[in-house]
Amino acid sequence: MTLLVTIENWAALSSWLLLLLFPVWALAEALNVLWWRPWRMERALREQGLTGTAYRFLYGDLKEMRRFLMEAVSKPMPLSHDIALRVAPFIAHKIREFGGTSFTWSGPVPRVALLEPELVKEVFVKKFDQVARPGLSAYQRYFVTGIFSYEGEKWSKHRKMLNPAFHLEKLKQMLPVFCSCCTDMVEKWEGMVGPEGSFQVDVWPELQDFTADVISRTAFGSNYKEGRKIFQLQTEQTELILLALQSVYIPGFRFLPTPKNNRRKAIHREARSILIGIIRKREEAMKKGEPTKQDLLGLMLESSSKHAQETGEKNAGMTYEDVIEECKLFYFAGQETTSILITTTMIVLSMHPDWQVKAREEVLQLFGKDKPEYNELSSLKIMTMILYEVLRLYPPVPVLERRTFKPVQIGSLLIPSGAVLVLPTVLIHRDPSNWGDDAEEFNPMRFSQGVSMALKEQYAFFPFGGGPRICIGQNFAMLEAKMALSVILQRFSFEFSASYAHAPTRRFTLQPQHGVPLKLHRLGTT
Repeated sequence: MTLLVTIENWAALSSWLLLLLFPVWALAEALNVLWWRPWRMERALREQGLTGTAYRFLYGDLKEMRRFLMEAVSKPMPLSHDIALRVAPFIAHKIREFGGTSFTWSGPVPRVALLEPELVKEVFVKKFDQVARPGLSAYQRYFVTGIFSYEGEKWSKHRKMLNPAFHLEKLKQMLPVFCSCCTDMVEKWEGMVGPEGSFQVDVWPELQDFTADVISRTAFGSNYKEGRKIFQLQTEQTELILLALQSVYIPGFRFLPTPKNNRRKAIHREARSILIGIIRKREEAMKKGEPTKQDLLGLMLESSSKHAQETGEKNAGMTYEDVIEECKLFYFAGQETTSILITTTMIVLSMHPDWQVKAREEVLQLFGKDKPEYNELSSLKIMTMILYEVLRLYPPVPVLERRTFKPVQIGSLLIPSGAVLVLPTVLIHRDPSNWGDDAEEFNPMRFSQGVSMALKEQYAFFPFGGGPRICIGQNFAMLEAKMALSVILQRFSFEFSASYAHAPTRRFTLQPQHGVPLKLHRLGTT
């Protein structure tokens, strides 16, 4: 009996000690994360000769980053291609101040900027398995994950299963869908033409609708009306996630029932419910023995099933949640980057009407007014040069990032665990040491002999990333852009409307802050 009382007393005493010690442990951990660890990381970086901003408790450079951004987007910029100070103002200013390889702070996390192509190659190729894409903090699960955010074995498995869906032969089969969606758009535009043969339209939302229609049909065999709600939800979620990323993250805050937290969760649930409905319809069709549809969802399910059969493990393929996340990624990435590329190309061709004429002449010479075929699209030399130059000056993702999860040697630098490597695409793509004195000028001729011949250094140009994790959909995006621009150039010439304001801005991707109002002229009436 005495022993039992002693054990009970000791258990009670231990519980009280844990309760008393927990605040002490929590305070020690907070001090480590917010002060001691950043102090050690800053010392380690400076001892290697790096320069950068001094760490400021809790916020780092977040307040200054926000101030630079607000100033940059407060008014449009002159009509030029020198966009770095507008889309990445803080990074651009600090690199000018400290030099190419330097560091700043996002809260207690150091951000090491790398500008040398050889160091970029190290990150993408030689050390790709030692760094990871930074997650969207605790809010990642409410946005998109999929192959974009997976690492290690899971990334490798998903990449292997998704590759067949983006094979060249599969993309060729999608061309009629590309053409049909684009024809629908330009026929709508032709209905807007006034008596004088022209009209004004903001092409940014029009091209977002077009690429959304394409991804709806090619990914899920549905039309834009069925997928419209998902795009609306994704757009709203993007804004809510950006708000979260612009503030200091407080552990546990996402669980509080604030209006924004509640809305993020509601959007996540609604988008997931819609996608479950689409996937279940497809699974039911497959169970009935209907042939697999050759869209991205059908090919993904087929590849996943084949992978499970080859390994002999029932659960070796994608889980239900895996398929949902890849579908969310299809919707976001498949629509976003391609609409940006086409829109930006129309902006640039409005700035350089001589190149618009050259592109149109090539299109009409190759296939006249007929529907473009794959071989003809592949023969578009001038168009390809223009698209590469647009991707150089206006990369859809102006800044790429990777986070170290252990100490990593990059060149002569030992980057500590937990640091973020910043690859400012928008700066590297216009570095005069790689591109010459005309680096800020639009000159498609630099790509006249192909990408490799245009580069002094291989990784001076990486609009779709690089290495094993290069964007799986880059050929899809380029083919869709060529199709869309060809069909538009067949029927219209275009120029800036009086209300156009040149204001590229960086969200997750490069976007026109005030839209892109253009004046379109139907060919044969100008």
